[in-house]
Amino acid sequence: MNAFSKALTSVVEVGREILARRITAPDPEVGGAAALTGLCRELIQHRGEASGLALAAEVARRYELLDPVMRPEFFDSLLSEFGVDDAQIHAAAQLYREAPDYDNLSALTRAVEAPRQKLFRRINTAEGGTATLVAMRGHLRDAMADMPELRAVDSDLKHLFVSWFNKGFLEMRRISWDTPASILEKIIAYEAVHAINGWDDLRRRLDSDRACFAFFHPAMPKDPLVFVEVAFTDEVPSAIGPLLANPEAGPAAAADTVVFYSISNCHAGLAGVSFGNFLIKQVVEEVKSERPAVKTFVTLSPVPGFCRWLAKADLRGLVDESLHDAVREPVGKVVAAEVRDALLKLCAHYLLCEKSGRQAKDPVARFHLGNGARLHRLHWAADLSGKGKRQSAGMMVNYLYDLDRIEINHEDYFDQGIIAASKSISRLL
Repeated sequence: MNAFSKALTSVVEVGREILARRITAPDPEVGGAAALTGLCRELIQHRGEASGLALAAEVARRYELLDPVMRPEFFDSLLSEFGVDDAQIHAAAQLYREAPDYDNLSALTRAVEAPRQKLFRRINTAEGGTATLVAMRGHLRDAMADMPELRAVDSDLKHLFVSWFNKGFLEMRRISWDTPASILEKIIAYEAVHAINGWDDLRRRLDSDRACFAFFHPAMPKDPLVFVEVAFTDEVPSAIGPLLANPEAGPAAAADTVVFYSISNCHAGLAGVSFGNFLIKQVVEEVKSERPAVKTFVTLSPVPGFCRWLAKADLRGLVDESLHDAVREPVGKVVAAEVRDALLKLCAHYLLCEKSGRQAKDPVARFHLGNGARLHRLHWAADLSGKGKRQSAGMMVNYLYDLDRIEINHEDYFDQGIIAASKSISRLL
């Protein structure tokens, strides 16, 4: 332990001793929302550095021990007690209108920042405080289903996270069989696209013709934020089964294609904080330097929103009316050719034409197209798992990362809503 760490530990210990004199036990409300709110009130007003660090750690600890049924009560207090003061905002705005100088602008800026942001920043100073806040936002987003007014609190946390988790703080690491077991266990648990079925399955995904890369944050060094799994192949894949199978590892050295077949965000509390795109671009650079023979970068991706859209879509003019009922029903590997062709056409329409604003409606499409990828190929019977059939009738899509076109595709997509697509995809329409 270096001198700085020893000094910091000493400061925290002194703070804990001071705090211990003020937080007396036993307290029947020690785990209650009201007691936690009281500690938050004290933390936001606190001035002592040593005892402040200890108080922040106690707030984080109390939140972690809070009974889940009491979380909505605590979140409500974050909304009502630690929100902005409307009267103060109006007064500051009036002063700025009358005299738009720096002092009045600073006063207005302070007025529109909710006190809970100061609270969150102080909690973040505690050891493990960042992880506590990330977990808190995940719980908060669950509570928003019944309490939509909590979006103001959610917005404040997201605002802070966008700064705290920017690319400059992120560290990319390659996950291997030598990675600590505690992290490997998290990779198994966090995999969100294609479930990892135990240690043997994980070992296969880390073999010589496979790789896994993850982003970490200094405040959460043992907990990945997002990770991507890739396969090194000699062709563009058309189905997920062979990639997830367990044959002997292929001749990875001869591979000329990198397949991104799974990307998983690990924390619900970091929803909307985008760093998966940075990870893919950094992996591309890493692989290019390690494997000069690689020329093609593609994904094999699900279409998670297709069947949900299909169930409610107006299909008039898209496929023959006689097929409307057939294409809305779950499908297996063997269906009539006309139903298969209709579903491929509908999926191409969904990916190319159905929008949320100016962006693609499908979340995976939105991610890759926003990164500058191109819709490359659409595959029938590519994912016959239960999840694959429920989400996309078993279809999967390749997005191609053409390194010479990424920036052009990215700009066309965001500036004009243009979706880059191959002729094979366009012909399906």
